[in-house]
Amino acid sequence: MAEVTELHVYPVSGQPGRELEEAAVDTEGLAGDRRKKAAVHIVAAEESSPSVRANLVVSLPRGELADSIGAVLVAGGVELDVTGTARDCPGVYAAVRRPGTVRVGDEVTLTTPEGVLDGG
Repeated sequence: MAEVTELHVYPVSGQPGRELEEAAVDTEGLAGDRRKKAAVHIVAAEESSPSVRANLVVSLPRGELADSIGAVLVAGGVELDVTGTARDCPGVYAAVRRPGTVRVGDEVTLTTPEGVLDGG
């Protein structure tokens, strides 16, 4: 089972982020995060480092995460549409499909949009 291993917000550009145990997520991204290129930046745990400013760190393999463009990533009570790869750093960008709350330790799944709409 894949899970959320870290959560971060970066309220001020160029300043250190804050690590969280839980975050509310709305259509703009994680509460307390500044607006940026995409609502959410997701990275595989194997690619996480202090220089990577991702919001969600997940235990999915990096190849599986990179291949997830067009899929829906569900983490806790949040559904994210994976929209593209990050240009200058590892990971992927996502738009918020269904706002909610995400916590460290929440299960992470990837599915097709059709699977979510069909209840699968």
